[in-house]
Amino acid sequence: MLDCPADIERPRSRKFHSLRHQPYQGHHSLRLLHSHVNGPVSWLNPTRARFAYDTTDPLATPLLKDVEEYASEKRKTDRPSSHLGGITFEWRSRNNRKGRSVCIVKTPRSEAESKEPRVVVPQSTASLHNCLRNIGLMFIYFPYWDISYLVAFLFTIGSVIWVINGFFAWLPLQDPSTELKDESLWLGVTAFVGATVFEVGSVLLVLEAINVNREGCFGWAVELVFQGHGEVSNYGQLKFSPQKDDRDHHYRGSYVSGRPQSAKSSSVYTSSNELDAHAPPQSWQWLPSLHDLRTHLLHELGFLASISQLVGATIFWISGFTALPGINNKLSQDLLDGVYWTPQIVGGMGFVVSSALFMLETQRNWYTPAPRSLGWHIGLWNLVGSFGFTLCGALGPAYANGGAQYQSSLATFWGSWAFLIASVIQWYESLGKWVVEHR
Repeated sequence: MLDCPADIERPRSRKFHSLRHQPYQGHHSLRLLHSHVNGPVSWLNPTRARFAYDTTDPLATPLLKDVEEYASEKRKTDRPSSHLGGITFEWRSRNNRKGRSVCIVKTPRSEAESKEPRVVVPQSTASLHNCLRNIGLMFIYFPYWDISYLVAFLFTIGSVIWVINGFFAWLPLQDPSTELKDESLWLGVTAFVGATVFEVGSVLLVLEAINVNREGCFGWAVELVFQGHGEVSNYGQLKFSPQKDDRDHHYRGSYVSGRPQSAKSSSVYTSSNELDAHAPPQSWQWLPSLHDLRTHLLHELGFLASISQLVGATIFWISGFTALPGINNKLSQDLLDGVYWTPQIVGGMGFVVSSALFMLETQRNWYTPAPRSLGWHIGLWNLVGSFGFTLCGALGPAYANGGAQYQSSLATFWGSWAFLIASVIQWYESLGKWVVEHR
């Protein structure tokens, strides 16, 4: 549903630009809460919006109509509220790119709230059990068809390479006796390979932003579970459970085979929002149209951050190439400053901008941090790593000075570790598709 005329004067961040870009358009049982549409930058697109599961909507799912008819004699009062006991769903632009679906459970604060219809949801994803389970998946589950997983995995590999590079650049300066034979050869090769891996990961990051599910990935199924055997002793329980959406390219069912996957359930009544209305899967795009760029993508914080990352990685790759033996040791000091150290400075600044934008995307406004968001911590650690790589390049022209050489090499080392921490968190994030937050 488009914003009402009164919303026209709202800033761009408080409304969806068009019906096409409003999430969950095919899910009639989800009602957009217009007061919860917001973004941190007024002239850019919203980065989050909240939806209530509306049982009073005349277009609500057949499941809820059946429940109303079946149990009307059992319960004359306290009809289901549109908020279903405080269950809401939050669309977030970063999570939408990563194929993550957020369910928010409001903890009852009064006796009246506790009498709301019983809704069963999975355990909070912040619980120790779910955190350990997701960590375990990192060692046994390899969804190569998921571009978000590939991005995180490539950045992790690239960061490991840079940690090795930084360690062997710094260690001989700390302890000259540890210098290895042909060390300059390995430093040049690892710099080139690390920069190349970052470049490939950055390309995939942009492709992820271009191919985001515009309708929003609503990854929850709804089913009614009756208690007892053959008789309905109460109104039953509405159960929300994870459900793969075959429209989303993060899932193998559509990205590889193109066949939708059905949910299996033993409940008396089963339904999901996939029953409402289906749009055909979007075709994969390698390049966006000029119209999409002008009207949507250039107003998307995630896309701008991804482009900044790609530009920075491409410029930074130049210094990775010129670090190769046979090139680096043949350059004059002036040329070395121009094609080796300068690309590190400029590329590092591109990483700084990208990291700051990714952090900003997860925040409700530009000045309030979001420490409860994985995406915010990923951006923060990437920002630390970006400053490390930028500092390395900035000290490079003074490399003849022993102190500058030491700090430049050390900056690569601790900057690489910061990138590695961010990449591992991003890897963890890519495997947790269904998020449950208890508030």
